[in-house]
Amino acid sequence: MLKPKLCIRLYPTNLIYTYRNLTQSHYDPPFSPISKPLQTQTPSKPKSKKPKTPKAPQKTQISDPFPLKSDLPFDFKYSYSETNSSVKPIAFRETPKFSPFGPGRLDRKWTGTCAPVDGEVEKLTEEAARKRKEVLGEDLSEDEVSELVERYWHSDCSRQINLGKGGVTHNMLDDIHSHWKRAEAVRIKCLGVPTLDMSAICFHLEDKSGGKIIYRNINILLLYRGRHYDPNNRPTIPLMLWKPREPIFPKLVKNVADGMTFDETKEMRNRGLNSSPLMKLTRNGVYVNVVERVREAFNAEEVVRLDCTHVGTSDCKKIGVKLRDLVPCVPILFKDEQIILWRGNDGQK
Repeated sequence: MLKPKLCIRLYPTNLIYTYRNLTQSHYDPPFSPISKPLQTQTPSKPKSKKPKTPKAPQKTQISDPFPLKSDLPFDFKYSYSETNSSVKPIAFRETPKFSPFGPGRLDRKWTGTCAPVDGEVEKLTEEAARKRKEVLGEDLSEDEVSELVERYWHSDCSRQINLGKGGVTHNMLDDIHSHWKRAEAVRIKCLGVPTLDMSAICFHLEDKSGGKIIYRNINILLLYRGRHYDPNNRPTIPLMLWKPREPIFPKLVKNVADGMTFDETKEMRNRGLNSSPLMKLTRNGVYVNVVERVREAFNAEEVVRLDCTHVGTSDCKKIGVKLRDLVPCVPILFKDEQIILWRGNDGQK
């Protein structure tokens, strides 16, 4: 029987020495930070302490731009075209102490609905009218108007401002002047409740911004800045930092309409709900022809129903308020996004 042989491997002494050095030394992987070499400390000379002279405090003159002072001759409101100053609120949802312009940022006092102008209004109005006339200069010729219309009336125009249910808002005036800095005219696209009265929108845009409407097609407007407009001399328009909450106004629909009894009012409301709708309004649509359609319908009918499905309860009430003043008529019911309008007595036609 064969016995197993013992195999003995002999390693050279130099390999054993290097193996011991690798196992005992610090592991240094690739891309490891290089240890800083030790610096030999040299004996430093003792520093002589000098008495410190107190430095005089530097006076920095920081000009505080607030409170802002504006010479615009009108009261600052959140919306100029969608508010009626003749109707006073009966309560506020937020205290008038907090101004939407920020604390100490405006020299006018916030009353809850507006910041009234200080000083002589007539003098400021005359000065603003004189400056507007100088900025506008001579009237544009037909060729100049057609050239501006061809340049800015397209839907893909970059100089466009969308006017929504807020109407002509205060911060929109600053946006208009920002566009006028690089363009002669601004394209304004109007949608929603304000399109019921496009004449009011045109008036407030011209009156508050100082420009001129040179083109109007349904809900598209072009607002011209003027021949001698200088962006460096634009009026001071303080910005609103947040949208103020709407105050509480008197009730829009009375339980009993004026000139009718309770039973007659109830019967009129039922007649309106059971009648066919005059027209159907869409959300953020164009309501330019609604007033004329309602006036024509009142020539043949006493009650008119408007279908405002998906428009929203808030917008329905705003539409009813505008129709009450523009037609004129009497809104007698808002239910399930349906508006019931009564033409009123013979004296209210």
